[in-house]
Amino acid sequence: MTDLKQLAQEIFPDELVTHFPVRVLDLPDGAGKFALISMDNGFDHTKPTTFGPAGLAELGAALDQVEALAAAGEIAAAGVTGKPFIFAVGADLKGVGVIRNREQALAIGRAGHDAFRRIRNLPVPTFAFYNGAAMGGGVEIGLACDYRTISSAVPALSLPECFLGLVPGWGGCTLLPNLIGPDKAVTVILENALNQNKQLNGPKAFELGIADVLLEPADFLAESLRWAAKVVRGDVTVERAEFDRGEGWDKAVETGTFIADMKVAGASPAPYRALAIIDAARSGDVDAGFALEDEALADLIMSDELRAGLYAFDLIQKRAKRPAGAPDRSLARPVTKVGVVGAGLMASQLALLFARRLGVPVVMTDIDQERVDKGVGYVHAEIDKLLAKKRMSRDSANRYKALVTGSLTKDAFADADFVIEAVFEELSVKQQVFAEVEAVVSAECVLATNTSSLSITDMASKLAHPERVVGFHFFNPVAVLPLLEVVRAEQTDDASLATAFAVAKQLKKTAVLVKDAPAFVVNRILTRFLGEVLAAVDEGTPIEVADKALAPLGLPMSPMVLLELVGPAIAAHVAETLHGAFPDRFGVSENLARVVKAGKRSFLTWASGAPEVDPEVTALMEVGSSPSTADEVRARALATLATEIRLMIDEGVVQAAQDIDLCMITGAGWPFHLGGITPYLDREGIAEKATGKRFLEPGVASVA
Repeated sequence: MTDLKQLAQEIFPDELVTHFPVRVLDLPDGAGKFALISMDNGFDHTKPTTFGPAGLAELGAALDQVEALAAAGEIAAAGVTGKPFIFAVGADLKGVGVIRNREQALAIGRAGHDAFRRIRNLPVPTFAFYNGAAMGGGVEIGLACDYRTISSAVPALSLPECFLGLVPGWGGCTLLPNLIGPDKAVTVILENALNQNKQLNGPKAFELGIADVLLEPADFLAESLRWAAKVVRGDVTVERAEFDRGEGWDKAVETGTFIADMKVAGASPAPYRALAIIDAARSGDVDAGFALEDEALADLIMSDELRAGLYAFDLIQKRAKRPAGAPDRSLARPVTKVGVVGAGLMASQLALLFARRLGVPVVMTDIDQERVDKGVGYVHAEIDKLLAKKRMSRDSANRYKALVTGSLTKDAFADADFVIEAVFEELSVKQQVFAEVEAVVSAECVLATNTSSLSITDMASKLAHPERVVGFHFFNPVAVLPLLEVVRAEQTDDASLATAFAVAKQLKKTAVLVKDAPAFVVNRILTRFLGEVLAAVDEGTPIEVADKALAPLGLPMSPMVLLELVGPAIAAHVAETLHGAFPDRFGVSENLARVVKAGKRSFLTWASGAPEVDPEVTALMEVGSSPSTADEVRARALATLATEIRLMIDEGVVQAAQDIDLCMITGAGWPFHLGGITPYLDREGIAEKATGKRFLEPGVASVA
């Protein structure tokens, strides 16, 4: 057995210890006594319950009591539940991040298994009452029980380990496939985790079979005990499904491998280790599965990928919630009405987002009634879709529809507090729009632009009050990607900027303060990155070779798929903007220009179901005779990324390298196992080679 108290002192003396008080309750209808273990760290729901070494020791002490009660015949059943709104969210990641060697990592894995195995071995029926959020080890302690109830109000249940660079290592990879089947387990352990840590709610967890019964939250504990009593008395029998442990299991693992390849392309070992354990779980040998989980944890806890994942997780959980450099939030002015200039697709998405998140009137304008009607119609249609999916009530749908209206005149903005433009990406057009808006709005109304690359300072230069103009750059699709680049122009004042950050928070976006520099952060980095790949193609590198060059990084999409998503015309426009600002570093591909002129929307065709180089594009190309290998293209692209990021930091485009990573993760979907981009460039020695120094302090996001 692991000496947990010694381990706690060695690696995590500052652990926020979770306590496990035991209460003996009477089950209804004379079913006997029930020993209920509560998991509670002594704080409210803003500090979720976690397990560290000292907490596991506390759990062990609680189980000593329960085992004694069971041995004496004083209880008929036992179970675990959480504090209000929180069941438990697994291992304390702060402790995982400071483990110094493989022996300590192995000890942590075994300690969790030792504790949870004792629950499995209790001589009475055991129950988990999922009353609130449950993640990682929180889900797994429930899997160690014989039965599970769940509240319909549970907002989040997941096994996020593969997202971070770990595996569910306290029973998840072994027990879950045998409970719900390998295909559903692959969905929870791999697909959801690698899909930006997608969460299950209570009803969905019940539907998958993770819980045996779904109960309402108002009297959840009482109803859980009532259901447990029925099980104990034999009035309720839970039938467990049998699964095909041959071809059916093989197919689930094959599907999981495909998902892992699509998401990380072999660049992160965690999902593949998880799949190996899921594969082995078909034997039903729990102890053998737990041993595999221990070894996987020991290896992965010491990996650079986990350190990068924890670094990225910390950015999302902390830095994203307290934007670096943002003005004092007390300076923000209230926003009671929003204006949107434009009624195209982006403007319509913005109108819907503002209406749903702020709950205030939103008015859209455009140059003719047909465009206005189309924009408002889009919003109403999207609301109808949400209603059909039961993601909002009929009353809510009607309310949101009533909030969004259209107008042909900007006089409708007279009482607006925040007006955002989403019109054609041309400086003179945007200057004219802002001049027209300024003529009708109050002096304190914030004017925001969704430009992707134009100068906010130039846009505001002809206004009487340029201090009220901010950049508010969203990423498409607006409802999905969290990043919002909040751009401070030369004359933007603190009150306008504070208002912009307050609105961003209400919109539930990750706001990052950005200097008014060409293409800001994400588009500047992606344009430099794509520019080097296209330059290699122009020099004679086959398109398919250049497109696969970055595959070892496990990026969310290849360069040519990214170019298709952005659109060649937009990519060319941004490249031209950056070429004008930095002609020595940003080129303009003549072949890209040819593709745009020909009206092609991609270098690829999907006719066969998989991406292939479009022969019509190949026919347009005029290339040189100096091809590069995939390794050479990758080295070239990464070196230029390091150089560009160093320049951006030196120019003060962002406050620190961490903001670059936060932008790339939330705005471009760059993976957690890279930590964004700068930890990878540091770890591979590219940053020092290209720029003479690391981006982060030694040891940050790395084992080194």
